[in-house]
Amino acid sequence: MGEEIPVKELSELLDTVSEKVPKLIKELMSSFYSEESGKQMGRAVAAMYKELVDSGVPAEEALKMAKDYLNTARDVIPRNFG
Repeated sequence: MGEEIPVKELSELLDTVSEKVPKLIKELMSSFYSEESGKQMGRAVAAMYKELVDSGVPAEEALKMAKDYLNTARDVIPRNFG
């Protein structure tokens, strides 16, 4: 109960975090919205659609599922990293 909080060390840690985290978030956002990232997402959605259709899911339903997947990915990234 009598333990002291290491205020100086905690302050230094918070200074370091506040310096590095914004840069990390900026780099993450850049990677999510890069041309290569867009290509990879397009390939992933196309592969998902093809797999669904090849597995017997009707094309219209597979398209809806692929759109939902893409929209979910698009919505989650800014909410968590923006």
